[in-house]
Amino acid sequence: MIIKVDGSISHDTLKEMIARLEAENNVKVKLIVGEEYSILGLVGDISTIDIKHIQSLDYVLDVQRVQEPYKRASRKFHPEDTIVKVGDVEIGGNNLVMMAGPCSVENEEQIMTAARIVKKYGATMLRGGVVKPRTSPYAFQGLGMEGIELMKKAKEETGLPIICEVMSIAQLHEFGPHVDMIQLGARNMQNFDLLKAVGKTNIPVLLKRGLSATIEEWLMSAEYILAGGNENVVLCERGIRTYETAYRNVLDLNAVPMIKKLTHLPIIVDSAHSTGKYWMVEPLGMAGVAAGADGLMVEVHPEPDKALSDGPQSLKEDVFKHLMENVEKIANVLGKSFKSK
Repeated sequence: MIIKVDGSISHDTLKEMIARLEAENNVKVKLIVGEEYSILGLVGDISTIDIKHIQSLDYVLDVQRVQEPYKRASRKFHPEDTIVKVGDVEIGGNNLVMMAGPCSVENEEQIMTAARIVKKYGATMLRGGVVKPRTSPYAFQGLGMEGIELMKKAKEETGLPIICEVMSIAQLHEFGPHVDMIQLGARNMQNFDLLKAVGKTNIPVLLKRGLSATIEEWLMSAEYILAGGNENVVLCERGIRTYETAYRNVLDLNAVPMIKKLTHLPIIVDSAHSTGKYWMVEPLGMAGVAAGADGLMVEVHPEPDKALSDGPQSLKEDVFKHLMENVEKIANVLGKSFKSK
């Protein structure tokens, strides 16, 4: 339920109203203060609330039920766009971010070279996998904590905030204190114990859409994190599985404006995992930005043909440079804040 109250209401009156709602009903109230009005978002059992009484109060402008199963993620609950801060980087609003780097951290020379490349052409964050959920148990699984230390070294030189994936609660506790943002991959979108654990932290999180997840399922996963108290959630459309075999996944660009309509959370597009082919990364990335995404995630490797994972979708330096230049053109048309180097 959402209660819209006049912005002129006194702080004491508002505080008393919230206290009564929580004391007399089995609900939690989230306050969102605006200039002209404020919103009280009620989550829980609202069956005992006297809606007519609330509507009769002079300072109440409107009362609405939130029909969607996700409450905190709903734009009705939070009309203004959320901006998630990752270090000095702001994701959401008028900003356009670029998360770039190798699929996997392989060794010091590789990650340092990749970090210098993405920094040179204007990337705002450095991505790099240190644990890899691979289809084959015999494929490269990542360097673990050794990879984290290498990512930290790359951050120290470039100043770029770092993002790494975690696949378990143990990894969350091990890696979390060392990174600026954690990634929950497609295969863990509905790992509910992990979502709950992430919700108890304040670490910014990139939540990727599951391989065949609906929009509602995706937002319900975000709701788990928000319900735990962590409001620093960024969504990532990374392609969904269909019957098509010509490319890796199908990038669902419909999801970008739909997400913007349904939720206040920022959304970025991963045009690497959604295509699996390096030559498709740029046009799909540009399309994602044009559709309204708050940023892109791409894979950049100094030598893609030698990559231990996802080489076919990784960009060489010259291709990444061209991508950044074209993304800047799209951003300028849209009035987004973005600048390649």
